[in-house]
Amino acid sequence: MPVNNRLNVAVLGAGLIGIDLLDKIHRSPSLDCRLVVGRNTQTVGLTRAAEMGYPTTAGGIAALMESDTAFGMVFEASNADSHAEHWRHLEPTGATLVDLTPSNLGALTVPTVNGADALTEHHISLISCGGQAAIPVLHAIAQHRTPHYVEVVSTGASRSAGRATRLNLDEYIATTRDAVCVFTGTPRAKVLVNVTPATPPPPFRVTMTALAADIDPYTVHHLIAAAVDRVQAYLPGYSVARIEASPERVTATVEVIAPGHRLPAYAGNLEIINAAAIYLARMHADAQVSEGARP
Repeated sequence: MPVNNRLNVAVLGAGLIGIDLLDKIHRSPSLDCRLVVGRNTQTVGLTRAAEMGYPTTAGGIAALMESDTAFGMVFEASNADSHAEHWRHLEPTGATLVDLTPSNLGALTVPTVNGADALTEHHISLISCGGQAAIPVLHAIAQHRTPHYVEVVSTGASRSAGRATRLNLDEYIATTRDAVCVFTGTPRAKVLVNVTPATPPPPFRVTMTALAADIDPYTVHHLIAAAVDRVQAYLPGYSVARIEASPERVTATVEVIAPGHRLPAYAGNLEIINAAAIYLARMHADAQVSEGARP
């Protein structure tokens, strides 16, 4: 059970994603960050975390394992190449590892689609920012008709793509594609990523095209609207910019705007995956409190 109804957590990674996560944890009444882990004492993120009053270490996963704190959850915000090793160390501890890298090693999870199932998982994959944006809509379409082909094109500002994101683009594409197939049942999917240096930076946009037979456009519009409402419960900046539906094709574009706390508005790619992580963490904390309150 969380201490004082707050779940002890650690953030593994002090880049753009890790420090925005810390800001969100700082504002959460359900979560208590007890350690921020990096690999370089000069990391801007570790400096920021220390200024906020949080314990930090540049000792990587080894320092996390040596901590005296029992963590209920660890957020993996480093890179896909390191994730397997991190899970190998953390699995015996019983902590829930929420993976924000596209390593594709944990249970593929989108909060509004199968978030309740994740309450029993200890190794959770949040797929990718593009996956978190696209799958709620694509899953909604698949409830009406199983597509025989899906294409997903993500466009994000280069200023919001950190080093780990750029290094993991191949994993991003592969993991997002696999998740699209799992959540829609399509046998064929294609994923593309555009990182643009445009000025001013554009908002994070994801365009999806699903091909299927006997689509009813009215039903599709209704299902997508309901899916968007569910995501907006934890991510108000998520919206549909366009829907075009015919009996053979559905094309939809979603945009994600960051709320402007620490991230600029165009960094919706970071906002959506971090918001999903915090939402799931809150669900875990609430579930443990409820479990502990039972006679």
